[in-house]
Amino acid sequence: MSPPLAGSMRMKPEQFLTFDSLGAAIYIGTYAMAGYVFSDALRAITRGLRSAGFAVEVVLGTGLVVYAGYRVIIYRRYRLLDAAPRVHADEVGRRLAAAPPGSILIADVRSHGYYDADSERIAGSIRLEPNRLEEEVKNLSKEREIYLYCT
Repeated sequence: MSPPLAGSMRMKPEQFLTFDSLGAAIYIGTYAMAGYVFSDALRAITRGLRSAGFAVEVVLGTGLVVYAGYRVIIYRRYRLLDAAPRVHADEVGRRLAAAPPGSILIADVRSHGYYDADSERIAGSIRLEPNRLEEEVKNLSKEREIYLYCT
């Protein structure tokens, strides 16, 4: 802000450079003196920061290893769920046509974000709440084939 202010006050360039150099010398000298006076304290602070930095590295590294192990365990536990048999819609239609009435149950398990009560559903299908799926499944007949569909 100094140069525009000096220009608006019509200060001579030599006078501006003198004051600017003096201000810069005071600024640099103050920080150099503070560094000299507090050098022992600054060394102690930087030593402490280095120690804290090492501790943070250890904690974050350990956390990363634990998280990776947790993800591996979760993957192994639930990988069989990814192997659920999938049936194409045409195949389900053929099975529905060939099966006796009431032997196949089709359930809509779309989540709240995708489910709209006014949207079209497969004829004869029922709605199962995906957030309460374990409770809802207890009420279903185990003698029927059950097909789930979502988005």
